[in-house]
Amino acid sequence: MPETPEELYARAKDALRMPPVEEWETFPFDGELRPRLLQPPVEREEPRFGEGGVECRRCAAPDDDYLWTNENWRLWSLPEPTGLPLVVLLESREHYAEPGDLPEELAAELGVLQARIERAIRGLGNIGRVHVCRWGDGGEHLHWWFMARPARIPQLIGSFAAIWDDILPPVPEEQWRADLAALRTALG
Repeated sequence: MPETPEELYARAKDALRMPPVEEWETFPFDGELRPRLLQPPVEREEPRFGEGGVECRRCAAPDDDYLWTNENWRLWSLPEPTGLPLVVLLESREHYAEPGDLPEELAAELGVLQARIERAIRGLGNIGRVHVCRWGDGGEHLHWWFMARPARIPQLIGSFAAIWDDILPPVPEEQWRADLAALRTALG
């Protein structure tokens, strides 16, 4: 059984270390950094947006807000361009909280759909990789991020791509809209 939050905090609070990220070619910052102090565990985590499907903005959104939909899934983009060439999110049509909550048939369909979306994004051209990520701490409605990394810029590879997305200036809006339209067409 994993250690309790209290055990982890007691073990780690005075033993934080800075990994040698300044030596990594992909690290997006220069200068000396240090870890923040580790805060103690809270009594209870804050509820996520739409917890239990109550007042869930994603459940309430009409299909017109999406790039692509089918009977089980919907794909959308952030409302404006970001630093990476393209960032889109895939979500289940029905409200599920975690990947393990999906019925078997939807879980199987998800794998095929993730591959299809990833291929379509790579097909836009000048894409080095598409990172498919799952972070679920903000909103409870089940979703996956597809973050397209530009080709031939090795400094942007790896897990720091998500940070680079916030650092790089946004893609020109005209290009971003054209890429979204091409993705919509590719997914049919």
